[in-house]
Amino acid sequence: MEVSDAVENQQHQSALPQRIQEAEPAGPPHEALYLVLTYLPSLFEILSMSEVCRSLRDALNTDELAWWNIIIESPLNLILSEDFLTRITSKAKGGVRTLALLNCGKITDDGLQQVLVKNSLITKLYIPWCTGLTPDGVVKAVKTLTCLKSLSINGIYNVKKEHLEMLHSCLCPNPFQQELPPILYHEFRNENLQAFSNRKIDRAIDVEVCPKCDDVRMVFDCPRETCRRTRERSVGQCRGCQICISRCEECGRCVQSDELEDAVCADVLCSDCWLQLPKCSFCNRPYCKSHTNLMRNSSSSQIICDDCDNACEIRTCYD
Repeated sequence: MEVSDAVENQQHQSALPQRIQEAEPAGPPHEALYLVLTYLPSLFEILSMSEVCRSLRDALNTDELAWWNIIIESPLNLILSEDFLTRITSKAKGGVRTLALLNCGKITDDGLQQVLVKNSLITKLYIPWCTGLTPDGVVKAVKTLTCLKSLSINGIYNVKKEHLEMLHSCLCPNPFQQELPPILYHEFRNENLQAFSNRKIDRAIDVEVCPKCDDVRMVFDCPRETCRRTRERSVGQCRGCQICISRCEECGRCVQSDELEDAVCADVLCSDCWLQLPKCSFCNRPYCKSHTNLMRNSSSSQIICDDCDNACEIRTCYD
């Protein structure tokens, strides 16, 4: 039996080189792949596609349309430098239409200005939480762009009313006479940068003056029916920024102090959403949907949160 197995294995190994020789050599990518290059969602996917093979890399280097919409988010935003941004935008040869930089802290006013001078046709500029930028640098950048229609500057520090008025004057002639569409907190939190950059342009700037604290921040509306009716009557009691008004992480409605429910992830939850979410079997606290990946299953098939799981491990060590 052992002899027959050894002979069979030897015959199988001798046949392997012949099979390898008979295998067809790898050819060029399918033509359909070249058609999707201009529809890749972000810079990370574009760079990943360029590493697949030489043909795709050459196609991306020569296709200006693939670089018209440059969207940089995690994980590239943490290592993005101004020199790299300049090299990437230069591939569009001045034709960049959308430049979206999410939380790119290494970008400064001079670095952004250098890119915008060479790409004056940009219509969408999204630079939220780019803390290396200043309000004066943003104003200078917007004045450089003659076709700009949409601007996102949420998270840039020290933006004042004067800066906001100057930005509005560069984007549209009579912005305060237009009725701004509402921004719902939960939709904004769950919207990624790709969806944000592809949505229809419904407002020129994402920030405005908060009616509560009078600071320039993102102002959210309430989806609750009673609050919507007061907003239609121009009362707007629950319209304000995130600091002034607590809002539910799941539904975006305003939450009063007596309506706050306890969650493991410390996010704000209303009573209705709290009841619908799965809860830890030990502390009876839920995670919001954006943190459900932290929920674990115990050995007894019970749901357990990270806090209770760590407490159980500590107790087991002492026992």
